Amino acid sequence: MTRKYFGTDGIRGLTNTPPMTAEVAMKVGQAAGQKFLRGSHKHRVVIGKDTRLSGYMMESALTAGFTSVGMDVVQVGPMPTPAVAMLTRSMRADLGVMISASHNPFHDNGIKLFGPDGYKLSDDDEREIEALLGTDIALAAPAAIGRARRIDDAQGRYIHFAKSTFPEALRLDGLKVVLDCAHGAAYKVAPEALWELGAEVIAIGVSPDGFNINDQIGSTHPAALQAKVVETGAAIGIALDGDADRLIVVDEKGKIIDGDQLMALITQRWQQDGRLRGGGLVATVMSNLGLERFLKGIGLELFRAQVGDRYVLEMMRARGLNVGGEQSGHIILSDYATTGDGLVAALQVLSVLVATGKPASEVLHLFDTLPQLLKNVRFAGGAPLEAASVKAAIAAGEARLNGTGRLLIRKSGTEPLIRVMAEGEDIGVVTEVVDEICAAVQDSK
Repeated sequence: MTRKYFGTDGIRGLTNTPPMTAEVAMKVGQAAGQKFLRGSHKHRVVIGKDTRLSGYMMESALTAGFTSVGMDVVQVGPMPTPAVAMLTRSMRADLGVMISASHNPFHDNGIKLFGPDGYKLSDDDEREIEALLGTDIALAAPAAIGRARRIDDAQGRYIHFAKSTFPEALRLDGLKVVLDCAHGAAYKVAPEALWELGAEVIAIGVSPDGFNINDQIGSTHPAALQAKVVETGAAIGIALDGDADRLIVVDEKGKIIDGDQLMALITQRWQQDGRLRGGGLVATVMSNLGLERFLKGIGLELFRAQVGDRYVLEMMRARGLNVGGEQSGHIILSDYATTGDGLVAALQVLSVLVATGKPASEVLHLFDTLPQLLKNVRFAGGAPLEAASVKAAIAAGEARLNGTGRLLIRKSGTEPLIRVMAEGEDIGVVTEVVDEICAAVQDSK
C-alpha cells in the first residue's frame, strides 16, 4: 500500500494545505487513538510541540480527535521531540505525539507519532493508521470522552533526564558555550540544563514569536552561531534545530563540525570506555567515506542504513549497536534515548572536551573528509528519476567516478525534492557530476 500521508518522518506539509490541516489532524488523532485503544486501562496520549504559530491549531485538533475516541490527553507545550518520546515512556502513555516540522520554516508543520515504548511508529503501524483515516471511526460514548490537561513540570523532568546522561564526575564550570536553539522547542530547557551543569551559556535563538523558528538560525543556518562564537571567544558553539533532535557544533575558530565527526568522536570515546556495543556505528548512505575509513582504522565497522533516523534506529536495534545517526546531526544514543536527541549528544561532546582539556578544534577533527557535494532540485510533479535523460546522466556520472567515489540520488520523503549527492577524490569531478545530473532533472520537467 502506497502511503498518502506519512513520509520518512511522520506527516509533514504546508500548514492549512492538505494533509497539514486541522481536519486531517483531528482524523489522525481519532485513527491513532482507535488503533492504540488496547486493554481495559485508562488510555493516555502525550502531546508536545515546537514554537511555530500553527502548533496551537494542530494541538487543539489532535486533542479533539484523541478525546473524541476516549483517550486522555496530556499537553506538555513546547518541548524537544526526544523529550516527548521520554515522557511517553515515563508517564506510561499509550501514544506520544510531537507537532513539528523539524528544521523547516514556520509555515510548515508536521505530526510525529511514538508508540508506548517511546519509539517512532513502524511503517506497518503508519499504514494501519492511514487505512483508518478513510473509514468511519467509532466515537466514544458521552461518559467515556477523554479529558485533556496541561502539566507544568514537563520541562523540569526533561532537564533532569538530560543532565543524568552527563558523567557525574565532570562539570562544565568555566566553559563558555554559545547555544543556538533556533527559536524552537528547546529554547528553555537546553540553556537551563547547560547552566545547571556549570557552563557559562551565551544563548541565541531563544526568543520565539511563532514565525522565526529556523529563520536564518539553528543547525541548518549556523552562520549566526559561527559569528557569535568568534565574537565572544567561546570554547564551543552548539546549534539545535526546531525540534532539537539534531545537533551541529562549531569549534572555537568558528568552523562547522557535522554529524559525521561528532559520531566518530562519541563512538571512539565509548569504545575507549568499554561502553560501545556491536563493534561499530550505524550511519546512513549520506555519511562521508572519511568516516568509514576512520572507523576501520580503529577496528570498527560502519553500517549504512537508508536516510531517516528511524531507519538508523531499526538497524541499531537489529544489530545490537548503541550509537548511530546521520551526517545532518541526528545522533541516537540508545543507552539514553529512543530517538535523536541534540542536547544529550551535545553533552557527550562537551564531556570529552572537559575531560581532555583540549580545544574543540583539536578534539572534534578526527578525520579528513572526502569532497562531497549535495544539491536539491525541486520538482512540481511526475517522476523525474524515471526520465531517460536523467537515467543517462546518472550512468555517465557513475562512469566518471569510476569506483573512486560514490553517487547517491534519491527522492526526499518529506518534500518535493530530488537530492543529488556525489563524493570522490576530485572536487572538480564531483561538482561536474552533480551539476550535470541536476540539470538533467530540471530539464525533464
